Amino acid sequence: MEIDVTKEREQGRRPAGMLEDAVLAALWHGGRPMSPADVQAVLPDTPAYTTVMTTLARLHRKGLATRTRAGRGFVYSPHVDEAVHTATAMHDLLRRRHDRAAVLARFVSDLVPEDERLLQQLLRHDDAD
Repeated sequence: MEIDVTKEREQGRRPAGMLEDAVLAALWHGGRPMSPADVQAVLPDTPAYTTVMTTLARLHRKGLATRTRAGRGFVYSPHVDEAVHTATAMHDLLRRRHDRAAVLARFVSDLVPEDERLLQQLLRHDDAD
């Protein structure tokens, strides 16, 4: 089943998971604990404050963000870094696919030349260990 992102955008909704990704990116790049208002201020399309609060609470429940009491509210920090989060998501997705070789082959064939060289470098480095 293909998701029509254009239709969701026209209806004012983001595709599932997009806001969580944007909020995590804000936390990663913030470099300090951030309140919901801090996060809201740096997000594109300025989602509602309550939407940002709900998303941060959801990320906390999932173990992707930590929170600390600050006055009457909370400030949030990322619990995992961007590389760990992305690699985990890639592994989870790959594990759910029947033909892993086909998925990996397609992934590698679609890499831009710079990323392909980087991957080859990383694989050679692993072979040296």
